[in-house]
Amino acid sequence: MQRSGYACHVPQLTYFAVIPFARDVDGNFIAEAAIEVRSADEARSAASRMEGQGKGAIAFAKTGDPQLGEWEDAVILGRYGDVPDDLTAYTSV
Repeated sequence: MQRSGYACHVPQLTYFAVIPFARDVDGNFIAEAAIEVRSADEARSAASRMEGQGKGAIAFAKTGDPQLGEWEDAVILGRYGDVPDDLTAYTSV
């Protein structure tokens, strides 16, 4: 049986993540692999623990529809330690 006009909508998903940063010998930022966590509080807590001795991390949230691949801009939840000023390249999907 075919249903005309029926639209199946999947709710948007928000995920939370942390990206640790360090610098190479030339002083350029190196982003390590993103670490997905369960909540905004957990993201901020994990990122804050990565701060120190020339290192840093950001905590961020991203909301969108994973099935369609459509995502809103990331929301930066916190910057800890030595991180780049422009985070767009690191938080875009």
